[in-house]
Amino acid sequence: MKAFYSDTFVLPLPEGHRFPMEKYAMLRERVVAQGIITPSNLVIPPAASDTQLLRAHTADYVARMERGALSSQEIRRIGFPWTPAMPQRSRRSSGATIEACLAALRDGYAVNLAGGTHHACSGHGEGFCIFNDSAVAARELQARGLARRVLVIDCDVHQGNGTAEITRGDDTIFSFSIHGEKNFPFRKEQSDLDIGLEDGAGDERYLAALEAGLMEAIELSHADLALYLAGADPFYDDKLGRLALTKPGLAARDRLVFDFCEQAGLPVAISMAGGYARIIADTVDIQIATIAEAARRAS
Repeated sequence: MKAFYSDTFVLPLPEGHRFPMEKYAMLRERVVAQGIITPSNLVIPPAASDTQLLRAHTADYVARMERGALSSQEIRRIGFPWTPAMPQRSRRSSGATIEACLAALRDGYAVNLAGGTHHACSGHGEGFCIFNDSAVAARELQARGLARRVLVIDCDVHQGNGTAEITRGDDTIFSFSIHGEKNFPFRKEQSDLDIGLEDGAGDERYLAALEAGLMEAIELSHADLALYLAGADPFYDDKLGRLALTKPGLAARDRLVFDFCEQAGLPVAISMAGGYARIIADTVDIQIATIAEAARRAS
């Protein structure tokens, strides 16, 4: 199975900043060390081009992001300061999801070792998200004639508001988000299917809701490609979570998503989305389990 990653992991952040950038490097090291991904299948993707980004984002936003012409309010909304590396890393991450989609069409499964930047809207960034890699990739695959209809399965603990906003009125991309109802973003967008769960929902409640949601989303989307945002942040010890899932519960979530996609004949491109566990190794453990399950199933 192919895995794609950006080689620009490190962004200069203020000391003590809460975004755990090191999780990306740890994940890359462990997927190879544990033999889940061979070094030859670990690939640095090309950066997404302007043409690709503009299928999901406004020209004004992309241009101002590139030259660092964001207002202080826009920068606060993103959550970390602008540097020249910020748009370049985000272009790489979008490129990684595009490449994961292409590889999934060949092999059944592929993964972006970052991505899942689902809070990025058409005209602004938000919640640590600059460009929306899922929307960019879905529309790139459609532009190439490789996918007619795309299903986004968003299992991050936070609603995929950016994906919902970008794809509003586009019946070729079906957005399904299962998330904490009282969690960020506090002003939700309307996805094609939203399931908002109460704090502390736990494994059993979550998995039952997910199963019902997957059944509905696959039936309604008529998709030929799935993008799966496998957020690690529903975990009970995640600082930004609150849904209280265990590691076995999250592994069961992955199996459920993959089972439904396989039954529907959908290739799956996976991105990692959020993960902010108090112990970073817990986030990486959860993501490793997702990748290992996909690799086991890959043709």
